[in-house]
Amino acid sequence: MIEIKQLYKSFGDVVAVNNISTKYESGIVNMVIGRSGSGKTVLLNCVAGLITPDKGDILYNGRSYRSMQVRLKNILRREVGMLFQNSALFDSKTVIENVRFPLDMFSDMSESERTKRAQFCLNRVGLNNVDKKLPGELSGGMQKRAAIARAIALNPKYLFCDEPNSGLDPVTARIIDRLIHDITIEFGITTIINTHDMSSVRLIGDHIIFLSDGKACWEGTKQQLSTGMVNNKLLGEFVTASATDVISAE
Repeated sequence: MIEIKQLYKSFGDVVAVNNISTKYESGIVNMVIGRSGSGKTVLLNCVAGLITPDKGDILYNGRSYRSMQVRLKNILRREVGMLFQNSALFDSKTVIENVRFPLDMFSDMSESERTKRAQFCLNRVGLNNVDKKLPGELSGGMQKRAAIARAIALNPKYLFCDEPNSGLDPVTARIIDRLIHDITIEFGITTIINTHDMSSVRLIGDHIIFLSDGKACWEGTKQQLSTGMVNNKLLGEFVTASATDVISAE
């Protein structure tokens, strides 16, 4: 579980995250939604340890990041898996070398053990017989699956995903949704996803936070979303606009 307490982050005069408090439970899919510039990415980067908040604290299974020593912060980073918007695979490395990269960097496994683990992760995301291919030889959906395999290589406690469906067709996007959902439950991971894809939210969003201008304006489950849209004008406008964008794109 991750608990956020009164988190605040600004860049000059721009307040990106404004006094946000919430909890992200393990074994469920936690989603953060909102328009571009609402603070989603800054919040995720704070939680992932990529940005230091100005105020507040983040607790990882009860461990305070603010009071954590450098050695413990380094250990925590090894417990984190990241899935970036553009997959961020190394173009010059083969698929299995990409998946094995965090193991090569941070694990004490032998070379054969690292390769075996990387192969297990590739098999888990449904990628077979692509070990020696380069990322450029894979489709967008396959690249995303390879990135998920890399993100879970170290068996993380926490998985952070930034717009995982960006650039994917609707069918492939739903495959990625299901994969992230199933892995979250299977391994009991604390998963946080930034997205503007309301189809994903309605499919796998167990816990949802809506941000606007850096503030948490609504929080609930996908079952509570319809009622939330009626009672929260900003949420209703966002969901309606998101649906319009999908229809326009089609």
